[in-house]
Amino acid sequence: MKIIAKYSFKDGGRFISTNFGSEYKEILDVIRTLDASKCKKKVSKEKTMPGRILYSPKQINKKFKKLFAAKGWEKARIKVSTNVPELGKTHKLKGFREMDFIKNKLGVEVQFGKYAFMVYNVAAKMTIFAKQDKIQAGIEIVPMLSLQRHMSTGVSYFEQMKTDLEMRGVSNIDIPVLIVGVDDKK
Repeated sequence: MKIIAKYSFKDGGRFISTNFGSEYKEILDVIRTLDASKCKKKVSKEKTMPGRILYSPKQINKKFKKLFAAKGWEKARIKVSTNVPELGKTHKLKGFREMDFIKNKLGVEVQFGKYAFMVYNVAAKMTIFAKQDKIQAGIEIVPMLSLQRHMSTGVSYFEQMKTDLEMRGVSNIDIPVLIVGVDDKK
């Protein structure tokens, strides 16, 4: 894949390159190594594009997982529970919060899924992991619109995410994040 654009949220680009130089280089190497053309296997069943061959987010995620694992990056999970005073009990939820990859307190999320998860990753999940002292900064890898047009409907893209984050602004609880927009090498 090739990197087309970057958006530095809360000075994420400078913070990451200054404090996580070797990890950042590994992430860039992983992105550049991934051959997304081999992930263009999904046959669309959607009414708007029946039979069209699309990029498979599942296949792209599998390739990212393999490449990051080879460099020592690991998935991380945080168990969740909450006290509900009105009910008089603590709920031990069966769920968890999960980050795709962490190494040396730098978190990475690869998001080729539905729109809602992109901004959630930056505005909620990464701040939760920072509060739990699992990460200090994050990188979100997302498709550019040019790649998204060859995926199923509902997948978000860099330009949309950048717009939302610019319009939202930075909060005092946010952490430095670099959004990286990618496309296939072709």
